[in-house]
Amino acid sequence: MSGRAARPGGSSAAVAASPLPTREAILDAAERLFSAHGVDGVAVRDLARELQLTPSSLYNHFPGKQALYEAVLERGLRPIVELVQASWRDGELRRDYVAMTVDGLVTHLALHPNLGRLLQRALLEETSSVQALIVRWLSPLYRDGLAIIGRAAESAGWSPDEVPHIGLGLFGLVFAYFVNAVGTQRVAAGGTDPLGSSALDVQRRFLEEAILRLLGPREAERARKSRRRSAHG
Repeated sequence: MSGRAARPGGSSAAVAASPLPTREAILDAAERLFSAHGVDGVAVRDLARELQLTPSSLYNHFPGKQALYEAVLERGLRPIVELVQASWRDGELRRDYVAMTVDGLVTHLALHPNLGRLLQRALLEETSSVQALIVRWLSPLYRDGLAIIGRAAESAGWSPDEVPHIGLGLFGLVFAYFVNAVGTQRVAAGGTDPLGSSALDVQRRFLEEAILRLLGPREAERARKSRRRSAHG
């Protein structure tokens, strides 16, 4: 509701009122606060104050803090899970597939720059309810990610026991930029905005090349090994 009608008998001019925050605005504020303070460090009244709402008004959107936290995680992680599930379905590591996946990840994380830090905090949480949520959302991401990596790893010369390590390394490559970029800019005393379009384009190119170099087929290496085996045969 964007305004209030004038009361009967009162002024004929409409009384302006600030628009109520949308569900997305509430989730944005919650993501920012949860990432900075953790789920236990944020009270409903803190979030209501941030949004200039009463706690009871906030409950009209979410029944409680746990439901709000779950909604923040779902909004942040569901698109990432879906992106990973849709990538490289035929088991072939193609540049266009890698570029499409990387573009989707960087675009999503740029829209939610606090998500990386929120996820980092959530992984360290000892609260059973938070652990259950993390397992719920990260298990399919981890499972599907390792399946994709495993299909590409053999042709790239990696052994099966190295696949989980590659998975953790790629997880860090994708999320660490958004966790650390603002702090790094502060340490560097300025410079390029890490969330500006030019810096994000560089990050897209970097991730694409890093993934292809890490998991792309090593045809020349396999050919050399084959020749050596033939020579010693």
